[in-house]
Amino acid sequence: MVNKCANPECNKTLRYLREGIVYLFSNGKELDRMKSGPQRLEHFWLCGACAAKWTLKLDLQHDVQMIPKTRRSRRGLPTTEANVAFPYAR
Repeated sequence: MVNKCANPECNKTLRYLREGIVYLFSNGKELDRMKSGPQRLEHFWLCGACAAKWTLKLDLQHDVQMIPKTRRSRRGLPTTEANVAFPYAR
């Protein structure tokens, strides 16, 4: 269960979902992702202050990385903001 901001430098605890962004990632570290069956999903939360500056993305090793919002995506588009992000759905 998510109980604090995903930013390791932030000490804010999750009390309400009114502020910030919740991210949902599938755990790609499992050896056989193509195998049928339920996927393990992990939730991450950035508080409102951190969500204004940062976004979360999965890297090629399926580790969660904090990315500054000033950076642009590979397509040259600004990062999007939403209350819930589903980066595993491509």
